[in-house]
Amino acid sequence: MNRPDVGGPRSPTLSRIAGHAGALSSQLSSLNASLFPPLAKKRLRSFSSGEVAKIVGVSDGYLRQLSLDGLGPSPTILHGGRRSYSPEQVLELRRYLAQARPREALDFLPVRRGDDKLQVIAVANFKGGSAKTTTALYLSQFLALKGHRVLAIDLDPQASLSAMFGYQPELEIGEGETLYGALRYDDERRPMSEVVRPTYFNGISLVPGNLELMEFEHNTPRAMMEGNLRGGDIFFRRVDACIRQVEDDFDVVVIDCPPQLGYLTMGALNAATSLLVTIHPQMVDVASMSQFLLMTSDLMSVIEEAGGSLNYDFIRYVITRHDPNDVPEAQIVALLRNLFRDDVLRAAAWKSTAIANAGLTKQSLYELEKGLVGKGAYDRALESVDAVNSELLGLIREVWGR
Repeated sequence: MNRPDVGGPRSPTLSRIAGHAGALSSQLSSLNASLFPPLAKKRLRSFSSGEVAKIVGVSDGYLRQLSLDGLGPSPTILHGGRRSYSPEQVLELRRYLAQARPREALDFLPVRRGDDKLQVIAVANFKGGSAKTTTALYLSQFLALKGHRVLAIDLDPQASLSAMFGYQPELEIGEGETLYGALRYDDERRPMSEVVRPTYFNGISLVPGNLELMEFEHNTPRAMMEGNLRGGDIFFRRVDACIRQVEDDFDVVVIDCPPQLGYLTMGALNAATSLLVTIHPQMVDVASMSQFLLMTSDLMSVIEEAGGSLNYDFIRYVITRHDPNDVPEAQIVALLRNLFRDDVLRAAAWKSTAIANAGLTKQSLYELEKGLVGKGAYDRALESVDAVNSELLGLIREVWGR
């Protein structure tokens, strides 16, 4: 991120804040190195045959028979005869099954075909604690496990999504390596393909974020005043234009929007084919969401009047961090369902120590080695997350006519 040169000595307060920032960044770097050594990086774990059966959509007995017959990928045989598949083998298995059972090929390799419309899902809310980034992360990973090609775009300058994919944004994401590199208005603008990077999670590519994204908020008013729109697109069309450069490589794009309604968010809303609004069922959060919806409605009107398009395939409110045993929360959920009807997902993501504990090591439940959290808590949390994401996958496939 470019910073203006400031003459003269720093004030004690500024020096103190800068010192805190440097100390914390250094500590995070050390912690990151201890958790994920640079030579190792993050790597997706192997999956048991039971997990693979559930992911792919066949029975565990069928997988066992394939293994005995020497068909498909050869799993690793563990103690007690248990079988384990690497992430690469899961994809190999999908390809084998699509060829061996051609009538079900679309179930095993469900990539976009023909006129299937690229799905661009914006996850938005400007209230902290609504699990916006967690929702974007788990949706991206669930879709990838189900065989889809996913592009995750981190538009939040705080870059929490990028951190969950193993990056320390201020150290490992260089200048021009965020979406701003493909959005910017000057001659340094880059093709979208140059800011998309692969991840350790098979099936997911990432456009990372960091504080550089704020440059778009700062530079857009000046570019509009000066008419300096390199690429010819007004600000709210630029995110969509970037995505269109790489759309043939993906089935679904998941955008983690910034926690404010600025130019980046307006660009994401214009690019999106669907919108997810995350909501923690507490009264203060519902009041904040009311303001968010009012402001979003006003901004969408401005975009449409300027020639933008906001014809979404679906809008859904996602109940997050929900404690089903909390009576006031249950009442708020009932209120939302009464007001918004089918626009509220039937499934809710439950509040869970398993999700929180996994996040401490920058992992999701899909990545976490079994046994690191209690089995009961793990199973309950995963069941609620899978229910949310299965419902969203159903909506996507409905758009595709499947």
